Amino acid sequence: MSLLEIHDLKKYFPVGGGMFSRGKGTVKAVDGVTLSVNQGETLGLVGESGCGKSTLGRAILRLIEPTGGDVIFEGKNLLAISQRELRDMRREMQIIFQDPYASLNPRMRVGDIVGEGLEIHKLAKGKAKRDRVMELLHQVGLREDHYNRYPHEFSGGQRQRIGIARALAVNPKFIVCDEPVSSLDVSIQAQIINLLQELQEKMRLTYLFISHDLRVVEHISHRVAIMYLGKVVEIANSDTIYRDAKHPYTRALLSAVPMPDTNRKKERIVLEGDVPSPVNPPSGCAFHPRCSYRETVCSQTEPHLEFGADSHGVACHVFGPGRAAPTH
Repeated sequence: MSLLEIHDLKKYFPVGGGMFSRGKGTVKAVDGVTLSVNQGETLGLVGESGCGKSTLGRAILRLIEPTGGDVIFEGKNLLAISQRELRDMRREMQIIFQDPYASLNPRMRVGDIVGEGLEIHKLAKGKAKRDRVMELLHQVGLREDHYNRYPHEFSGGQRQRIGIARALAVNPKFIVCDEPVSSLDVSIQAQIINLLQELQEKMRLTYLFISHDLRVVEHISHRVAIMYLGKVVEIANSDTIYRDAKHPYTRALLSAVPMPDTNRKKERIVLEGDVPSPVNPPSGCAFHPRCSYRETVCSQTEPHLEFGADSHGVACHVFGPGRAAPTH
């Protein structure tokens, strides 16, 4: 059952128009994304820096206003409701930010940071608020004496635990995890990932987990979506993506992941050229200038996600559903 459905979501940013500029352009950060997130699952969202992953997560929550499309949460279109209704919906949808240093107000104590949502939504105050915050600190592996401390007194991993507690305070159903471990040491990353999985099982949470680290995504995700230049180019169950990826871009990303077994060798796929500008994306398939399998149709017609019988979606003229995967 889908908790969240996104239809043709777009977010364009205007650029240019300065004193010496001849005209304005548009950055197509998110360019027609359609996908769903099922109740209780983790959907991993992967892609190179600048592909639009974080913009998509923020547009879903209306932290930035989308340019077009629909975001349906529990049957309600979030882009068609008032600000007052949206404020009430904030209880159901939260976010864990990437940077645990910049996302916490340095002038607020931990108890006030975690408990702020409780007061905004009139869920608890006074002793009830304090008790709820203490409970949350315990859930994320912090101590009660951390309640009155300031963010600068904590390590990066501890700060991210504070951010997780803040997101959990209002009992949400859906959380956007925006690269929540990318700035942490590897050992701390594992602790935070395990914590998120434990909380998901205990509280029946649903995650959109945004990351550029394919190994982290493999560990935590039920399904994985691959983004390239503002579009989803492949989506499938996690096992399918890592075992039988079809899109040449996905296979190139996977080829760059280090293998834990040094005796196993795999061929590194080196992409041609640089990532095109989202201000002036290529015609047809945005990936075709860098693809060694491109055909004439790839530069002329944009491919759309097509799904096979196993719910494996691929946006590729050459290796779409029913076609053979690349041989290397």
